[in-house]
Amino acid sequence: MRDFAALHRAGDPLVLPNVWDVASARALADAGFPALGTTSLGVAAAHGLPDGLGVTVAETLRLVGALATLPVCLTADIETGSVEAAAAVAAAGAVGVNVEDAMGPAGAHAALIRQIKQRVPGLFVNARTDTHWQRPGDLTETLRRVRRYADAGADGVFVPGLSEPAEIAAVVAAVDVPVNVLFLPGRHTVATLAELGVRRISTGSLLFRAALAASVRTAAAVRDGLAIPADLPTYAQVNTGT
Repeated sequence: MRDFAALHRAGDPLVLPNVWDVASARALADAGFPALGTTSLGVAAAHGLPDGLGVTVAETLRLVGALATLPVCLTADIETGSVEAAAAVAAAGAVGVNVEDAMGPAGAHAALIRQIKQRVPGLFVNARTDTHWQRPGDLTETLRRVRRYADAGADGVFVPGLSEPAEIAAVVAAVDVPVNVLFLPGRHTVATLAELGVRRISTGSLLFRAALAASVRTAAAVRDGLAIPADLPTYAQVNTGT
C-alpha cells in the first residue's frame, strides 16, 4: 500500500483512470498512468448487469486477477462491499478498495471499514459517502461522515458529486486523510482541484461512457461516409497485449 498511498500528493493529486476490462487497463498503463481503478458501472454494463446492486463481485474479482501483472497500482470498486470481497480482491492483486455507504447508516459503514482494516491491514481503503451522489448534497452530513470514516481507519475519503470549491475545501480541512473527488467535466480541472487540496481525482464511469460514445460516432461515420480519426490504435498494437 505504501507506494499507492504515496501517489496521493498535496498539490500534485493522483489522477486515477477507471477501467472496465483488460484492454482499457493495458492502454492506460501503456500511456503512463501509475495507478488504475475499476469502474463499477463499466464492469456491470460490460456484462449486461445493473450497477449499484452488488451483483458484480465475481466479475470484478476476475478483472482484478487478470490485471495483476500490469506494472500499476490497482484499486477495486466493490460498491457497498464486504470484508470478504475486500479480502478477495486484495488476494487477487489489488492494493486498494473503494467502498461506498450508499447513504446507509454511517455507523455500519464505519464498522465495515474497521473490519476490513483488521482483516487486510495493508489494503488502502477509500471510504465513499454518497451524500452528494445523485442528490442535492448536504455538507453538514458529509463532514460528519468523512470524519467518522477517517476515525474508523479509512486511508482516504471519497465524495462523488462534490463540485463547489468551498465545499471541497471544507471536506479537505475536515480530515487528515487524502480527499478523493470525482472529475466532473466543465466543473473541474486538475489544477483547481489541486489548489483546493484534493489528493485524488477519479474519472469514474467517464472513460467507459466516452468509449461508448466514440464507438457510436465511428460507426455512424462509416455509415455516413465521414472521416474516421487517423490516430486510432492499430490492430497490431492492440493484439500485442493479448
